[in-house]
Amino acid sequence: MKRLAASLVLSLSLAFLPAVSAQDVSRVERGSLVMENIPDVPAAMQERLRLYQSARGAGLMDFAPDGRSILIQTRFGETNQLHRVDQPMGMRRQISFFDEPVNMAMYRPGRWPQPTILFARDTGGDELYQLYLQNARNAQVTRITDGKSRNTNAVFSRDGKWIAWTSVGSNSTRYRIFVADVNDPKTARVVLEEDGSWSAGDFSPDGLTLAVTRDISVSEREIWLVDVMNGRKVQVRPSPVKIFRSSPLFAPDNGALFYVSDEDSEFRRIVRYDLKTDDEEVLTEDLDFDVDGLQIAPNGRMLAFTINDNGYSRLFLMDTKKFRRTPGPRIAPGEIEDFRFSPDSRRLGFTLNGTAGRDAFVWDIGKKAAVQWTDSELGGLDKSQFVTPELVSYETFDSVDGKKRKIPAFVYKPTGVTGKVPVLVVIHGGPESQFRPNFNAFIQYMVQELNIAVVAPNVRGSTGYGKYYVELDNGFRRMDSVRDIGATLDWIATQPAFEVRRVGVYGGSYGGFMSYASMIEYNSRLIAGVSIVGISNFVTFLNNTSGYRRDLRRVEYGDERDAKMREFLQRISPLTNVARIKRPMLVIQGANDPRVPASEASQMLKAIRGNGAEAWYMLAKDEGHGFQKKSNRDAQNAAIAAFLKLKLVGQRLE
Repeated sequence: MKRLAASLVLSLSLAFLPAVSAQDVSRVERGSLVMENIPDVPAAMQERLRLYQSARGAGLMDFAPDGRSILIQTRFGETNQLHRVDQPMGMRRQISFFDEPVNMAMYRPGRWPQPTILFARDTGGDELYQLYLQNARNAQVTRITDGKSRNTNAVFSRDGKWIAWTSVGSNSTRYRIFVADVNDPKTARVVLEEDGSWSAGDFSPDGLTLAVTRDISVSEREIWLVDVMNGRKVQVRPSPVKIFRSSPLFAPDNGALFYVSDEDSEFRRIVRYDLKTDDEEVLTEDLDFDVDGLQIAPNGRMLAFTINDNGYSRLFLMDTKKFRRTPGPRIAPGEIEDFRFSPDSRRLGFTLNGTAGRDAFVWDIGKKAAVQWTDSELGGLDKSQFVTPELVSYETFDSVDGKKRKIPAFVYKPTGVTGKVPVLVVIHGGPESQFRPNFNAFIQYMVQELNIAVVAPNVRGSTGYGKYYVELDNGFRRMDSVRDIGATLDWIATQPAFEVRRVGVYGGSYGGFMSYASMIEYNSRLIAGVSIVGISNFVTFLNNTSGYRRDLRRVEYGDERDAKMREFLQRISPLTNVARIKRPMLVIQGANDPRVPASEASQMLKAIRGNGAEAWYMLAKDEGHGFQKKSNRDAQNAAIAAFLKLKLVGQRLE
């Protein structure tokens, strides 16, 4: 049966390959990769690229129960795995050894006879995550989920006795939240079952109540309290207006919740909600930035939180009695990810993702500086030579309060170059995401080795700039975000260091749609485009994306079941307007993508070629929404590098 299933998966993957004649396309298959019209990359170019491809990062997952070591995620082979580090800059001891990456992990809290790690992994990028418990002493692993559904948002009770998680079928809209005894996962029982998009949040200190969230859109989220014994639920402060509430955390006395809310505010703030009186108190009213991370110390006396200041993170602590706020430690600019308190609440661990790398840090609370625990290798490259992006802004087509709206962007410029340089516009996905100045070895390669300037705009629809900005591209306003790319091209044309005749566009997921759309709308101003797992037709995308996420995407893009909206979505889709693509494109896709199915790439590729335009193509049979395995990523980056050197820079491969 396993062989039959594998054969069926391979057949389905190959079905997504475009039907083209041999004389039109040069096709090569290497392992799991199918490549069309992609040339071999010369050895000298491969050698330089290999240095950047060998760079790795490390992310903090958790503190060990005794607080003496940390659990991190990093890669020493093909995929990201779990490692233990016992001291600052100590040896990284690998403790998981799978073919597939491990992307989430945490220790079971409390002092138990057998220390236990909970982790999640999927297969081939299908995002049907399964949850596992691993004995930290003998490495024995037990799967606690059904092996076929998607399981996420796992959370332990404060004492480590219970675990809760969210489960949904691969093509279902029915979400279930389970609670189980960690010592006997077979006791798992459903405490909530509803249509929609529900997530487990936080156990109350007494373990009797579970705070959960229900996603309606990127701008609307509800918090509910569920009795874990009888499943009865009640919503926290129901409202007829749209409000975003997230990250619920119980106060240590069971009498209050802390959470993030944008009620009566443009930005997301920390709120204390009194469970007895139903009153809210805003605790960060003076901070005009989104709070984008919130944790409570195990002893309940402190909150740690981060704000998003134009893409950079700022870390704060706040006591939970008088709500006095103090700034975090001195750190380099970047994004703070995955921060956690130590079991004794005296230290805070976090991942710092900045221009020069991504590594784990630990801060002894009260000291001025945090201590770096990992120093990830950068392929022998000198991190001090990495280009730091400049944050700029420029006017777009519409106005706010009588003044032209401005679009923020991060700009990477080659150094030591005479003459004008080509430009690549890099567009993030989401669309409710944000380009942040994080570690990206391939951007550094493009800037330093190919002498390409990178401009990464946060067009309307991006998060991090308030709730009004994030909704400016919804529904019938979709093409306004594409017009922001036009404004980006206008700004590029004013920069004396940029070669306006050599501008390309690059994007993944929704950014892949933006790449297609930009190549259509600005076909005379762009000479090359790269689309990775991009949407080519909104109607087919909405029909074929996984059922558990379809309704959330309809809120953002529009409901294709409505005749007027369907006509609009068809009209603006790249597939409808493909005749206007005249310049070369590179299309990259994972065969197992549950978000943007591989059929989106194959139909667009066939249409581009039918239009007489040049198209390169890469399909990975063992990947989903983006490539996670190192060998696949290396091949992808080599193809992109070759494409950009030939089509954007205008140089031969050598």
